[in-house]
Amino acid sequence: MTYPENDPRYPVRPPHGYQPDSPVEEIVERPAARLRVIHAVCALIHTACGLFAIVLAIHIVLVFGEANASNGFAGFIDTWSSSVSLGLRNLFTPEGVKLRTFLNDGLAAVLWLVIGAVLTDVIARIGLPGPRRVWYRRTVR
Repeated sequence: MTYPENDPRYPVRPPHGYQPDSPVEEIVERPAARLRVIHAVCALIHTACGLFAIVLAIHIVLVFGEANASNGFAGFIDTWSSSVSLGLRNLFTPEGVKLRTFLNDGLAAVLWLVIGAVLTDVIARIGLPGPRRVWYRRTVR
């Protein structure tokens, strides 16, 4: 069995609509710069959201360890964590300070990670060319 491209009985035909004197069009796509920009933006978003989650986790550790509130580092982390807590500082109000901090700042840290993942996924789906996931199915006949 031979393939039609290699069989001399089948003449090679030009594509439909081909005219020998027509100008040749060349499509040049330069996605490399766009891909670098999209990957850089996604990395920046991942880094920022991860940093916010780390600050909230450090604040939880400092509260559980009963760190000195007058210490400069503890005060800096407390101030920064209150600004990135997404307004969740008083969502849960149990009696213990440790449990309250764990629930509120822990939820905010998880939300920062989810926000970062969703944003980068949306940017990648919009900006990157081609299908993101390819599924293959093997059939046996």
